[in-house]
Amino acid sequence: MLKNREELIAYRESAVRSYAAEEKKIIVCAGTGCVASGSLNIYDKLKALIEEKGINVSVELMEDPHSPTVGMKKSGCHGFCEMGPLVRIEPQGWLYTKVKLDDCDEIVEKTVIGGECVEKLAYKKDGKIYKEQSEIPFYQQQTRVVLEHCGKINADSISEYIAIGGYEAFEKALFEMTQDEIVAEISKAELRGRGGGGFPAGRKWEQVKRQKEPVKYVVCNGDEGDPGAFMDRSIMEGDPHRMLEGMLIAAVACGACEGFIYVRAEYPLAVKRLQNAIAQAEELGLIGENILGTGFSFKMHINRGAGAFVCGEGSALTASIEGKRGFPRVKPPRTVEQGLFDKPTCLNNVETYANVAQIITKGADWFLGIGTEKSPGTKAFALTGNIKNTGLIEVPMGTTLRKIIFDIGGGMRGDGEFKAVQIGGPSGACLTKEHLDLPLDFDTLKKVGAMIGSGGLVVMDSNTCMVEVARFFMNFTQNESCGKCVPCREGTKRMLEILERIVAGKGEDGDIELLLELADTISATALCGLGKSAPSPVVSTIKNFRNEYEAHIYEKRCPAGACQKLKRIVIDPALCKGCSKCSRICPVGAISGKIKEPFTIDLNKCIRCGSCIDACAFKAIKEN
Repeated sequence: MLKNREELIAYRESAVRSYAAEEKKIIVCAGTGCVASGSLNIYDKLKALIEEKGINVSVELMEDPHSPTVGMKKSGCHGFCEMGPLVRIEPQGWLYTKVKLDDCDEIVEKTVIGGECVEKLAYKKDGKIYKEQSEIPFYQQQTRVVLEHCGKINADSISEYIAIGGYEAFEKALFEMTQDEIVAEISKAELRGRGGGGFPAGRKWEQVKRQKEPVKYVVCNGDEGDPGAFMDRSIMEGDPHRMLEGMLIAAVACGACEGFIYVRAEYPLAVKRLQNAIAQAEELGLIGENILGTGFSFKMHINRGAGAFVCGEGSALTASIEGKRGFPRVKPPRTVEQGLFDKPTCLNNVETYANVAQIITKGADWFLGIGTEKSPGTKAFALTGNIKNTGLIEVPMGTTLRKIIFDIGGGMRGDGEFKAVQIGGPSGACLTKEHLDLPLDFDTLKKVGAMIGSGGLVVMDSNTCMVEVARFFMNFTQNESCGKCVPCREGTKRMLEILERIVAGKGEDGDIELLLELADTISATALCGLGKSAPSPVVSTIKNFRNEYEAHIYEKRCPAGACQKLKRIVIDPALCKGCSKCSRICPVGAISGKIKEPFTIDLNKCIRCGSCIDACAFKAIKEN
C-alpha cells in the first residue's frame, strides 16, 4: 500500500521502466464484441505459441524486468467492431483484422520473431493496404480523448494505467489544488454531461460542494439503456481506471466520502473489470482510508441495475441503489441537494467522468480547443444499423453527420440509400438528408428537436419504414415506462396502439393528428425525462416522413415495402402461364383460376407467406 506521494511517484517510475522493457506488445481485443467472436481463444493460442518458442512473455508488468519481454495484453474495445477479432502490434502500431485461430502461427513466426507485418490481416480498402491503425480512414478521422487508451493497454492492469500517466490528475487534485480550484477548472473547461441533456458538470459539482451536509456521495451512471448504444460499456471494459480517477477527483472537489457505480447487469464484463480495478486501487491505497496520507478517505461500491430503462434517470437511479423500486420523483429538491439516501449527490455518467483527468492534467484551455465554443471536447458515438463500419467512434463536438456516416462509417451497407439516422435513442429523434451537414452539438441539435443523448446513432437506409421505426421505439418506451404518472403510462400506450394499427393496415383518418396531440400532452405533463421525450421519435418521423404515414393510412401501402401486413402479392397476367402450381401450394386457398389462363390472388385471404413466389417457375408472382 502506498502511504504518501513519494511512494506513488516511485511506483510510477518503476511501472514506466517495466512498460518500456516490453520490446513487443501483442494486444488482443477483449471487448464484448471481439470476445463473442473468439478473441480469447486467439489470445490463449498466441501466448502458448510464443512461450513454446522460448520467448519471455509478460502478462502483467514485471517489477524488475531483467530482459526484454513480449507483453501479452487483453484490451478493451478498439472500436472497429465490424473488423473483429482485432489484434494490435506494438511498437509498430499495426492492426490485424478479422483474425482467426489459424492465423496465430503466422503472426508468431512473421511478426513476433521476424518483425514483419502479416499483410493479409491488415485492413484493405480500394486496393490499398493499411498496416498502421492510425492510417486506417476509420481511425484517422477521429479524435480519441476518452477512448485514447481503449484497445492499447491491458484493461485489467493498474500498473500499466499508472505507467502511461494514470492517477497523475488525482495526485495533482489531492496535493496541489483546493476544492474551489478543481471545480473552477472543470467549470472553465465547460465540460457538459455526456449522458443526455448536456448539463454543465462544473455547475453541478459547485452545487454539491457548497451544501452544508457533511455526508455527500459521488454516483456514476453506467445504466446505458439506449438500443444500439455501447459507449459507456466500452469505457468501463477498456479503461476502467480512467473513470474511477474522474470519480475520485469529483469526490475531492465536492467533499464526498463514498462513490457508487450503477451498472447494467447485462454488462457482466464491465462489472468484472470494474471490480478488479477497484480492488487494485484499494490494494495500492488509492481508494480507502487516509489516501496517500492526506486524510482524505473514499469508498467505492458497484450496484447492478435490473435492466429498467427508467433507472437512467437520476432520481430513479438513486432510488434503485437504495433498494427501492426505480421511480422518478418530483423535483425540487434536486439530486445535488437531496440525492442518494437524501444526501447531496454528484451524479454524472461514465463518459463525463472519463474526461475529468485530462482536463486536470492538461488544463481547461486544452479542452476548450476541441469541439465548438458552447460544446467543447469530444463525444463518443456507437455506430449501428445499415452502415459499413459499425463500431465505436469518438469525434470533436460539432462534427457533421455527413463526416460520421460517410467518411468514418464508410457509407451505407449494400445498395441502400441513406434515409435517416436515429440519434439519442428512444428519447431522441430522426435526422434526415437535410441534416447531414448539421454540426452535432448540444445546442444545435436542440434547435431541430433532437438530442445527443448518450450517443447512439442508428443509421437507416431507403428500405427502412419510418412508421415502423416510430412504432419500435414507442414499444420500447411503453414497455420501459415505470407507470408512476398517467401521461407516460397511458399516453404512450395509446400512441403505441395507433402506430400498431397503422403498420397493420388499419390506420384511420385523423390518426396523425391524434398522435401529435397525444405527443404534445405527454411531453408537457409527464413526470420525468423518459416520458417527456418518449414521443420524440414519433413527432420527428411525422415531421420528416408524413407521406409515409399517409401512404400507410390512406393507400394501405408501405412505401419501403417493410411492413409485412401491408405487403401485396400479385400475379402478373402477362407472365402467368396458368400452370396452377401456385394455387395448389397456397395454404389458405387464396389463389384461383383456370388452367392455361392467368390466375389471380384474393388479397383478403392472402396471408403473404410468399410460398407462391418461391413456387412460380415463370417469376410471374411478385410483392407489390
